[in-house]
Amino acid sequence: MKSKFILFCTFLVFLVHASRAQTMKVVGTVQDQQGIPLPGVTISEVGNEKISTQSNEVGQFSLTVSSGKASLRFSFIGYLTKEVVVDRSMNVTMQEDMAQLDEIVVTGYSTQKKGNITAAVATVAPEKLKDASSPSVSNLLQGKVAGVDVVAATGRPGDNPNIRIRGRSSILSSVDPLWVVDGVIIHGTPNLNPNDIETMSVLKDAAATTQYGSRGSNGVIVVTTKRAKEVGTSQLTANLKTGLTYLNQGKFKLMNSRQLYDQFQLFNEDTGITDDVLNTDYDWVKNGSQAGQLNDLSITYLGKSDKATLYAGGNYYAEEGSVKGYKFERWAGRLNLDYEISDKLTIRPKINATFTSSDDRQHDLYQMYLNMPWDNPYDYSGKLVNAQEASLWYGRDLSNYLYDLQYNYGKSDIFDFQFNGDFDYKFSDHFSYVSTNNVAYYNSTDMSYVDPKSIAGQSTEGRITNNSARRIVRFTNQMLKYNQSFGLHTFGGFIAYEYMDYQYKDQSATGNGIVAGSEILDNAASIGSYSGTKNDYSAQSGIINATYSYDDRYNLQASYRYDGSSRFGSERQYGSFYAFSAAWNVHEEAFFKTETVNYLRVRASYGKVGNVPNTYYGSYDLFKLDAQYNGLPASYPDQLSNPRLTWETSKDANLGFEFGLLNRLDFTLDLYNKNTDGLLHYVQLPVTSGYSGYYDNIGAVRNRGIEFSIGANIFNAENPFQWRIDFNIAKNVNKIVELADHKEQAAGNKRYAEGRDIDSWYMRKWIGVDPANGDPLWEVIDPTTGAVSTTNSYNAATLQFVGTATPDFTGGFSSSMQYKNFFLNASFAFNKGAYAYFSGRELFDSDGAYPYYNQMILQDGWSRWTPDNPNATHPRLVYNGGTNSNKTSSRYLEDASFLRMRNITLGYRVPSKFIQKLKLKALDAYISADNLWTLTKFSGVDPEAALYTGVRQADNGNVAGDATSTYPAPRRFTLGINISF
Repeated sequence: MKSKFILFCTFLVFLVHASRAQTMKVVGTVQDQQGIPLPGVTISEVGNEKISTQSNEVGQFSLTVSSGKASLRFSFIGYLTKEVVVDRSMNVTMQEDMAQLDEIVVTGYSTQKKGNITAAVATVAPEKLKDASSPSVSNLLQGKVAGVDVVAATGRPGDNPNIRIRGRSSILSSVDPLWVVDGVIIHGTPNLNPNDIETMSVLKDAAATTQYGSRGSNGVIVVTTKRAKEVGTSQLTANLKTGLTYLNQGKFKLMNSRQLYDQFQLFNEDTGITDDVLNTDYDWVKNGSQAGQLNDLSITYLGKSDKATLYAGGNYYAEEGSVKGYKFERWAGRLNLDYEISDKLTIRPKINATFTSSDDRQHDLYQMYLNMPWDNPYDYSGKLVNAQEASLWYGRDLSNYLYDLQYNYGKSDIFDFQFNGDFDYKFSDHFSYVSTNNVAYYNSTDMSYVDPKSIAGQSTEGRITNNSARRIVRFTNQMLKYNQSFGLHTFGGFIAYEYMDYQYKDQSATGNGIVAGSEILDNAASIGSYSGTKNDYSAQSGIINATYSYDDRYNLQASYRYDGSSRFGSERQYGSFYAFSAAWNVHEEAFFKTETVNYLRVRASYGKVGNVPNTYYGSYDLFKLDAQYNGLPASYPDQLSNPRLTWETSKDANLGFEFGLLNRLDFTLDLYNKNTDGLLHYVQLPVTSGYSGYYDNIGAVRNRGIEFSIGANIFNAENPFQWRIDFNIAKNVNKIVELADHKEQAAGNKRYAEGRDIDSWYMRKWIGVDPANGDPLWEVIDPTTGAVSTTNSYNAATLQFVGTATPDFTGGFSSSMQYKNFFLNASFAFNKGAYAYFSGRELFDSDGAYPYYNQMILQDGWSRWTPDNPNATHPRLVYNGGTNSNKTSSRYLEDASFLRMRNITLGYRVPSKFIQKLKLKALDAYISADNLWTLTKFSGVDPEAALYTGVRQADNGNVAGDATSTYPAPRRFTLGINISF
């Protein structure tokens, strides 16, 4: 009996070992076709679905299957389900399902399935948000969304680019889009760490933006920050970048000592310049620029339990300018917490704090460009020279800015803090209450120090200027939401009340006569000037939104918003805005079944949105109080009231098509027509009226356009080489339809006129050079007969329309390649047909009018008139001028079209079998370059900066295309590493 028992036990042990021998542990990673890890993918054994798991936050999984011959099924929303025979180590690539429209898109007030969206909404994929080294979130959109033009007006460290969505539809009101971060409306561009961003969506038509009322009239950019998605997630990630930035001078090159001397020999009079000047050849640009250091460190944590979801992130970014004297630093922190107090109540507090510090040594690029190569800023002992005390200095302004650079400086510190006390309460599966409550505090201090030993400080014995500003914005939105399905019918919507108030105050004072090194205003001998402002306004709104879907085939949406703003007078404080939209998912129809077309959608929308003026008190009588009478304060009238001042309103129609082919190609096409009425403008009054002017609604403008985007996966998911290409292009046609009394309005070098583009240039038309004598020539149009002739008299030439700063079309394209663990990504942006006025050429290309400023080298194809070269582009040289050839005219109006490589990145993703030995979850290393090259005809430093560098004045609004010597977008070269623990 005993032997039988032992034999039985031996048999059981054998069975157990045999069973264990049949099972196998499988580990691996899941990624998309761009090599981006996919978290939350469901992995199950085919035929035994009880054996299953999900990929973690870095796409990794581990699973014990019943047999080494088993197959695993991989499924994930938005991707094709895939079955693969098991291996001990697996690297699975999933292919996006072009016909799967269940992806959730955040539109700010709500979230919708992609297949149910009826508006023009573009979402930027998370992997597309990682290809820029800039600290600005705006740069993440450059060249990625059709109809969204993102242009860097300056490359100065820490500055934000300008964004326009579907052209310019206002003269005086803001043309900037509205930013919404985690449901909260933000004032200006959000001061966010780009590493905190999960998704970005751009709302372009009235159906999407009407819910935001007047603040969304120029489009809305919706940002959601990161959160863990799967219970059990615990991930610590560190991202480190370091690199260098270099001045990107473009095609703009200045003369060296020999070239400038040779030009002086062409003057027809004795200038007194001898060849002794050739003993000095100082390159002011080379010595005024540098290889600026860039460092970027981010540490983030994602965690999720049954009750709580946590995201915490910290960032330090530092960049030295490629121009000496500039520096930017940012410390940022974010905390997102979702905590379920009960099955019904969830609180969602959020904190975002950012501190930035900027150094500005108080000089601009003009001073680098204007100084003569014959002037050496250093003496024989190596000390910097005070040009005004130098025995010999050729430069017109007697300015050695490097001398002042050693003494003078500026500092700017900004603290930006936002707190959200949000919560939602679930009444039932269909009704919920969502409360969003935000307080934003902004404080800035600026200090400008001018040392008494500097040239700039000599006249005042030194100068100190202190500026401070504080802004507090409170925002609340209380929303009741509903969503329920009845068979094939799905109803949804919300009703909400929203309130916001804004308070701003600043003050500035300048003290003259200071002790060297003192930054205390009270130590100044006298107060030179002082000023201050205080502004506030408030707005409230009621919002209703309703959606309906039938069988995911037919989708309808309607929105209504009743806006009130204190910026208008009592007669017109409230405005009503609405939108209607519909979408048809044709591919869901029984009659439309084809393997070629994966999906086909048609969208249509129509709506009315409003806009408010930039001024806070445009409807009121305003008096200035800066006068005195008998030693007492006195006032005098400034602005005339207009109680009938009302909203700018835009009626917007949009027709869109979306379709996918062969599960490899996706297309989007949008056509739009936007008519804006009641343009807000500042009307100047004659001096005899006693007022400077008043605000009024003066006319109408129209924007029509077409947007097209296409994306393609070149190879299927099984190919070890993956390649994704995306391309977008947009054309916007702008036209002023009506102006008050049909009168043209002056706007500096531009002019508003019916039938013209809103950014039309108005100046004398340059004809060229008289080959007989080298005189400049301009065009004359007879006002009576219309006959055209030429003249060499600048004052006799006719002022006329000569071009526009609005581009013919804009767009971008990107390429993402991956082979095994290597990846190569590149992105480009382009702008065609916009003209910029290079005002700097009035000085740098002055034909002798400014002989003691350095001059630019003539571009290829340009030449100077001489008797031996009569067919030239440039007039004869005249010492100290006299021909007016360098005065404002279309001569300096240049085609600013460009094609720019925004970024190129080459990286390597370390295989999981190696990093697991280091107890890591993921490890990527890469090298990257920004703004590596630009193709353009523009002769200045940066065509991109030229297009949106302008002045904003009370009488002409936001002027695009005035190219001065601004800080260009630098070339950046970085090395980076991303580590997940």
